[in-house]
Amino acid sequence: MSLDLQDVRRAFVEEEFFPFFQPMVELETGQLAGFEALARWNHARLGAIAPDAFIPIVLKCGFINALTQRLLLKTFAATPLLSAALRLSVNLAPLQLMDRTLPAQIAAIAGRSGFALERLTVEVTESALLEDISTAQAVADELKSLGCRLTLDNFGTGHSNLFMLQALPFDELKIDRSFVRAMAESRQKRMIVAAVVALAHSLGLATVAEGVETEEQAGMMFESGCGFAQGWLFGKPASIAEIPRMISAKPIHRLTLVS
Repeated sequence: MSLDLQDVRRAFVEEEFFPFFQPMVELETGQLAGFEALARWNHARLGAIAPDAFIPIVLKCGFINALTQRLLLKTFAATPLLSAALRLSVNLAPLQLMDRTLPAQIAAIAGRSGFALERLTVEVTESALLEDISTAQAVADELKSLGCRLTLDNFGTGHSNLFMLQALPFDELKIDRSFVRAMAESRQKRMIVAAVVALAHSLGLATVAEGVETEEQAGMMFESGCGFAQGWLFGKPASIAEIPRMISAKPIHRLTLVS
């Protein structure tokens, strides 16, 4: 797939970038807790393009802030479809956590949309914290002061260390899908996941499991003490038009998750 600056510029003009929404549930009850907004590109010639394919070119072209702003506007437009109890989470590229103007950008967009930032969770990966920890701390503190929650995303993918976990004011730790898949392979790997969850709880962090696709995986995560989960078991990412359907979907009850 060949994408270039011309493609990106045209995509902004034609409004080809948009969010899809994936539900996140509370494992104990199976009840919907909120949605993660995931970037998508509906290319006029190539069709649907996944974020892994287009985020690098958007970063290279210097348009990542513009993309975030467009996606936030469209994500916040979903607010009337959600009850006040449901949260929205969004992802940041590593470079953006080095941008001290980011909190003001997010606050301005939320103000235009009438969205309460107390309902927003900002997800950052550990790689975002490696270049300049002091700037990351300043940006994170300002996001928190606006009311946003902060999630450490993709925990366990290779950048994990305890310094990063305690350096910023995280509210939540998201366990990478590779851990979820590995749990069924051995008791030792289940013990590792349980240890990660216990570490998070000892630091006062909520835990979310990514990429949960089976009831067996959900049950293991619940038994390990994980509080929340998202993945195809609970719903694939879908357009804003599908949010009412996802909200009305029957919850997967705790008793079906635990063997």
